[in-house]
Amino acid sequence: MKIYTRTGDKGQTSIIGGRVEKDDIRVHAYGTIDEVNSFVGQAMLELDPQIFSDVLAELEKIQHELFDCGGDLSTVEGKRPYQVTEEMIDFLEARIDAYIEEAPDLERFILPGGTRASAIIHIARTVTRRAERHIVSLARVESINNIALKYVNRLSDYFFALARVINARQGVKDVEYERSAIVFRDGKRKEK
Repeated sequence: MKIYTRTGDKGQTSIIGGRVEKDDIRVHAYGTIDEVNSFVGQAMLELDPQIFSDVLAELEKIQHELFDCGGDLSTVEGKRPYQVTEEMIDFLEARIDAYIEEAPDLERFILPGGTRASAIIHIARTVTRRAERHIVSLARVESINNIALKYVNRLSDYFFALARVINARQGVKDVEYERSAIVFRDGKRKEK
């Protein structure tokens, strides 16, 4: 099997329903989702299966969903059914709620870090936020699966909650940002 096709040698790539320049906002959106997926894979390698069997199963599920999300973002509207669903968002919200309960109380912003796996999940979180920005830009000029945008927004929240749980399960405290005001009450951000 050959993995090179030479069809992209002039700066274009295929999407589902056409071809676009490789620097098209659509390519930025689904390419950044691919980056997130790679960081998730790296974080998984850092997690002890005896402590994190539940998390590893969740992250593998999320990796498949990220492929679905990337597929939706690389699809011209109407060329195939979208794959990202509200049920995927419901799952993330349930896990976020559970992780907020499991992690120690939080009042202030925290610095990314603690354990190696937590730091990598924080990287996945920030790259997810970048993907979200690209998706918003794409949605301004093209029709997209709006559920995919909502999924990516929720996924970054999931990664924040998960990073804290990874530290907590290993007995490592989160480091609070020393100049932070109190911004969270009961694990949730204060509304202004």
